[in-house]
Amino acid sequence: MTNQDLIDQWRNEPAPLLPLLHAFHNRDGYLSDSALRAVADGLKTPLADLYGTVTFYHHFSRTPGGLEAPRVCTGNICCMRGGNEILETLKAQGQAATEMPCSGRCDAPIPVLTGHTTLSGKTAANLKPTPSPLPVPNPGDIEECLFSNIRKHGNNTLIGYQANGGFSALASVLKDDPTAVTDTISASKLAGRGGAGFPTGLKWKAVADCDRHPKSIVCNADEGEPGCFKDRVLMDYDPFALIEGMIIAAFATGAPRGFIYLRYEYPETNALLEKCLAQAREAGLLGNNILDSGFEFHLYVRRGAGAYICGEEGSLLNSLEGKHPFPRNKPPFPVTHGFEDKPTAVNNVETLCAVPHILNKGAEWYQSLGLGDHVGTKLISLSGDIIRPGNYEVPFGLPLKTLLYDWAGGPKDGRTIQAVTMAGLSGGFLGHQILDGLTLDDPCIKSHGSFLGAGGIMVFDDTRNMVKAAHDAMAFFAHESCGKCFPCRIGTQRLTERLNGEASDLSLADWTNEVNDIGEAMKATSACGLGMAAPFVTESLLKYFPEQVAQATS
Repeated sequence: MTNQDLIDQWRNEPAPLLPLLHAFHNRDGYLSDSALRAVADGLKTPLADLYGTVTFYHHFSRTPGGLEAPRVCTGNICCMRGGNEILETLKAQGQAATEMPCSGRCDAPIPVLTGHTTLSGKTAANLKPTPSPLPVPNPGDIEECLFSNIRKHGNNTLIGYQANGGFSALASVLKDDPTAVTDTISASKLAGRGGAGFPTGLKWKAVADCDRHPKSIVCNADEGEPGCFKDRVLMDYDPFALIEGMIIAAFATGAPRGFIYLRYEYPETNALLEKCLAQAREAGLLGNNILDSGFEFHLYVRRGAGAYICGEEGSLLNSLEGKHPFPRNKPPFPVTHGFEDKPTAVNNVETLCAVPHILNKGAEWYQSLGLGDHVGTKLISLSGDIIRPGNYEVPFGLPLKTLLYDWAGGPKDGRTIQAVTMAGLSGGFLGHQILDGLTLDDPCIKSHGSFLGAGGIMVFDDTRNMVKAAHDAMAFFAHESCGKCFPCRIGTQRLTERLNGEASDLSLADWTNEVNDIGEAMKATSACGLGMAAPFVTESLLKYFPEQVAQATS
């Protein structure tokens, strides 16, 4: 297709910039100067602004052949498994291989992205296309919510999903009042599962009550937190649950449009979602007059281009609108001023996939899934030095050691668990000293100075150097800082330097004081959660592994 054909195809579509850039990138294998000029002219965007936006993302190549060049995951888990060795081998073979941050395949390392295909293998010689792993078989024999149908053959097809009861919740709610839907979700106490934990029903009510139009539903599927890959498995094996959940959210809030903002590193998921949306439209489940109810909802996939910060909802919305993906100042909040400055409900994949189950079985049922006074379940992505890594659905309040040892098999023979991360990397480390009494719920985890967040748990056994692990984590945050605010931009870089031994002339006391001062400034003044969370890495390192810090700084 010519430049003008591509411009004409996307110019009048909602949120056109990202799909238009992908169209040029896919056609040419990179984004040329002429392509950027065509996009800037077609969308009436200043070329300098467009260039700054394009070069902010990791995966838009500006050199010929860049789309097909191998990108090797060098996230924390993959580095432990040999990711750097694969990268160097591919380079030695003359390939233009580059590294990429954690790409959400921690349960099947090492992933290598080339074109629109994910390869995986333990060495460069055995890389091959690898399907997304299914969740671990229910090891605790508990009642599941999100994973109750996901392992059934064909569940990711429309016929298979409907055979498992899919879209029965939608058919029921379309006959009801929208407020009844929100009331049920509120009564269930379903909270955001992307990390913030905001009550879902309260968010939907705020959007519904706002008298500004058009409203939007946005699914945050930019699963960029290292060690998190739960949303990937839901979209790969239960995509219609996400679609049904979004339609129900749209009905409850009065939104006629919605977007799935999908991370770039899931190309196979992107193709599957587009196919599923087409099937849903053909079946009358999306578009005008859904199931002859008079309700209208249009849903689109918008693929990101590689930027951790786009997991933050303000950055995501700016990216969706074609702006530079900086975080937004709050207030105002997306529920009143979201996509295109209109009321918007931004929800995580896991949150939205839970909605049909709750409406089918009731709020009390969902509450009963937790242990003790806790409500519901949480998906945990478990990786690292553990026998059975993968995705697990756990009841809130489950003892961490039950998950690690009884369900996941514990560490390898002869090894012991030295530390685990919480919330991917954002929650820092928890040392082996406190694992006995730890339960998987925010009140318990927060009492130890961390938080559960999106539910990515990395395991480090007693062979690992925790100062190096902390350095690699902080280097990731420094690389992914958007640069909008100087506390995060400078603070993550300075902490990386300190963890790299670049202040070895300091005494341990002075090193500790400086690191703590930087962390406190970042937490108090950073513009978004990246800068606020990064200091958890150094704080927890000093708390649980002071002897390793002392050795590294001596």
